[in-house]
Amino acid sequence: MIESLLLNLESRDIVSEEEKSLLRSIITRGRQFEIDEDLVREGSRPTYSTLMLEGFAARYKVLDDGSRQITSLHIPGDFVDLHAFPLKIMDHGIVALSPCRVAFADHSALKTVTETVPHLTRLLWLSTLIDGAIHREWIVAMGRRSKKAHLAHLICELYVRLQVVQLTNEQSFHLPLSQVELADVVGISVVHLNKTLQSLRREKLVTWINRTVTIVDWEALKEFAEFNPLYLNLSVEAR
Repeated sequence: MIESLLLNLESRDIVSEEEKSLLRSIITRGRQFEIDEDLVREGSRPTYSTLMLEGFAARYKVLDDGSRQITSLHIPGDFVDLHAFPLKIMDHGIVALSPCRVAFADHSALKTVTETVPHLTRLLWLSTLIDGAIHREWIVAMGRRSKKAHLAHLICELYVRLQVVQLTNEQSFHLPLSQVELADVVGISVVHLNKTLQSLRREKLVTWINRTVTIVDWEALKEFAEFNPLYLNLSVEAR
């Protein structure tokens, strides 16, 4: 059930068989969420953290005028709210962008892990630090990159993250977001997003057909987006 999580962790460090068994024992109680259903609500006090097993989800904030900003995307192998364990109160919501299957780790079990298994604790801590690194890249993209470069960078990031959990097919991957949702990620109108996608297609960088993204020229796309995967910390080393 937690194979994607293990792929994520093992792309950064060696995970012992004992640690794998412990994770399997504390991550239980699977549940299905439908599109647009909140996995976690803003202001809630969850007593567990949620692990993505299938599907796409997003962290988001809604302004008083009803406009929404998506602040991160989550894929299988991601804990969407591991930070809720020490924070206690959620200051944002997490919504399913596609049908999602998840599992839960009770905070009482996570507390025991942090007190008794230091290496596994560091790996879980690392996952929250990588979340922070991704947020920094998104802030840079939102503030300083052109919208076309921003979208290109997002495609590069998702491709690499999905590769880690073995959810790519050569240079293609499934992206179950609508154009409205993708516009909420990039922070532009749907009309502007459509023009941006058309521009990437014309330049033979990517195609997006039936919610399948295909990278036509990986090296050119990386160069255009100024994509450097360093922030994803994809090196196996002692943590």
